[in-house]
Amino acid sequence: MDLIKLVFLAIITIVVLNFFDNSSEEFDGAIMLPMDTKVLAFGDSITYGYNVDKDKSYPSQLAMLLQTDVINAGINGEMTSAGLRRLPDLLEKYKPQILIICHGGNDIIRRKSLIKAKNNIKKMIELARKKNIHVVLVGIPMIEVLSLSTAQIYTEISTELNVPIDDTSLENILGDNYLKIDQVHPNAEGYKILANSLANLITTTYLPSESF
Repeated sequence: MDLIKLVFLAIITIVVLNFFDNSSEEFDGAIMLPMDTKVLAFGDSITYGYNVDKDKSYPSQLAMLLQTDVINAGINGEMTSAGLRRLPDLLEKYKPQILIICHGGNDIIRRKSLIKAKNNIKKMIELARKKNIHVVLVGIPMIEVLSLSTAQIYTEISTELNVPIDDTSLENILGDNYLKIDQVHPNAEGYKILANSLANLITTTYLPSESF
């Protein structure tokens, strides 16, 4: 095989490899959202993007994936009780079509009542549904010495209220030292994985004409 053919084959190989490498970063949602869709990302430090650049938080990366407005409404250290008090004003101010709830991590870490946390999150969902806002739930893992699994309250909420849930992403991210900055916070790459997962979940479950 002459030199020209070798060079040509090398170029084709590079192009193909780059294509598959880039496509692996994209989400494969079934539908795209209307351009005027507004998403409210609500939660604590995981939503805020603790200790990462603002554009690397999951709401910022999700906005790029969905090509729509994603409002970061995360507050470091917030408990679900405080979040429940804060949410009504945010729903009134931003009037989102979609609400992502990623809350309860501080209740878990501080060993507060998970029954109360569950009730607080259910009330958040009810507040949103009264305004016909589509809700997506993110499950938070229990941080144990020998195990890491999503707290049962999140799957219970999802089942009881029929809420779409991502109950594996944070469990997988926080179980991988290369995807987190500490025991309870993802790094930029971890947030990228969470954003991709949520983009898939939202675009496969959100119907603009649906009432909740």
